[in-house]
Amino acid sequence: MEKINSITTIPAMEQVKQAQELKQLKAAGESLEKTAGNADTARGASKLKDACVQFEAMFLDLMYKEMRKTVPEDSLLGDSNADNILRSMHDTEMTKNLAQAGGVGLADMLYRQIQKQDVKPPLMAVNTYKK
Repeated sequence: MEKINSITTIPAMEQVKQAQELKQLKAAGESLEKTAGNADTARGASKLKDACVQFEAMFLDLMYKEMRKTVPEDSLLGDSNADNILRSMHDTEMTKNLAQAGGVGLADMLYRQIQKQDVKPPLMAVNTYKK
């Protein structure tokens, strides 16, 4: 009969222990999600929708800034720094309002994709790992 080498069995034992701890951690996370359940679902969906709308507004603002770079400067009325700042602020507010009014559909598409993936809010994940 061969003698078992204790040096090679220690890493295997550690892996088994880590796998058991991982199972316990997953079980704790699932029970926490079940108890958090419905109250956080509506609030989380609302926050997700708001984040998607803000992302669309940011994307549209970036797109407008890049489009403005392609337009030649108007030398007749002047193109001062104040005019550029005012135009940038106007574009930012316009893109925020555009995104809140429905935008180009990027926020809705992003919301549906993330909702399908069942992404957990970061705080729930942090609370799960604290136990």
